[in-house]
Amino acid sequence: MQGVALWRSLKSNDPDSILWVLALDDEAASVLRAFDEPQLRVVTLGILEAADEELVAAKANRTRVEYYFTLSPCWPRHLLRTQPEIEQLVYVDADMLFFSNPQAVWNDLARGSILLCAHRFPDFLRHYERHGKFNVGVLGWRRDANGVACLDWWREQCLEWCYDKLEPGRYADQKYLEEWQRHFVGVIECQHPGVNLAPWNWLNDRYESLADCVRVDGKPLVVFHFARFRALRGDWWWQSGQFDYGVMPWGIRNAIYGAYWRALQAAVEAIRAVAPEWNPTVRSARLSREFWRMLPLRALFGSDWLRLGNFFVSGRLGLGRYSGRCLAALRKMRLRK
Repeated sequence: MQGVALWRSLKSNDPDSILWVLALDDEAASVLRAFDEPQLRVVTLGILEAADEELVAAKANRTRVEYYFTLSPCWPRHLLRTQPEIEQLVYVDADMLFFSNPQAVWNDLARGSILLCAHRFPDFLRHYERHGKFNVGVLGWRRDANGVACLDWWREQCLEWCYDKLEPGRYADQKYLEEWQRHFVGVIECQHPGVNLAPWNWLNDRYESLADCVRVDGKPLVVFHFARFRALRGDWWWQSGQFDYGVMPWGIRNAIYGAYWRALQAAVEAIRAVAPEWNPTVRSARLSREFWRMLPLRALFGSDWLRLGNFFVSGRLGLGRYSGRCLAALRKMRLRK
């Protein structure tokens, strides 16, 4: 569902684009192929694994999530090795939506060989950089010596170690990105505030919600990263994914997340048009002890949202934007004790 919403948004904003999808199971591959669209190209996980024996060997010593992290460099590297017509390649996570033409991304990549997007944490969230200054959500490579060497190096590192834990200089697939500027030339850091806008960096910018677009510091929002956005119950109670960072106020929240909800619903209808028996698998957040322990604070800051039609309501009258600052201060107090 998320992947189809991503594809439809990309097609709408850049009709000439081609999206290569790594389908992690046969059902996903079958549904995507049923669209029979020449610019939506599907490769199964089995094909990737058949071409990369070392990747398959790594699968035995890590969890499923850690294995998905390990796929991050192997998938774009596989495309550059098997699809000689690809001269430039941009990777995007599935939980993203395009709001305008992505030409700004290609313009940045044209200035070098490798494209990075920083997390752009506000000062009070800098402690999260221990997990990585850069985010895997949007990355790019050119088919040249530096771009290919970068993917080869990143793959080697992830095959050797790619775990969901912090070690000096390492965290999953992400911390390795900080080494790219040291190892390779032509590494460009994206400067467009509307590229890989996300829950952890939205507080940096000023917004205008216009009839035809959302502007971020005067520039069009290009692609938003809906990380941690999960249903808690049915499709009416949602975890915003913003509690640790700061919760968006009503206007910008519904311009972005309301649009995403509509895109997800349209994706469901599009899938059922080609696969009538398909039913969405709703990945609800785990209601762990930690979930219930933090519930009072989440209620205070309005980081859990109720969906009313196409709107997401928290009722905190702007208080939510301070959740990240307050949590950071509480953590500092705890450390001092």
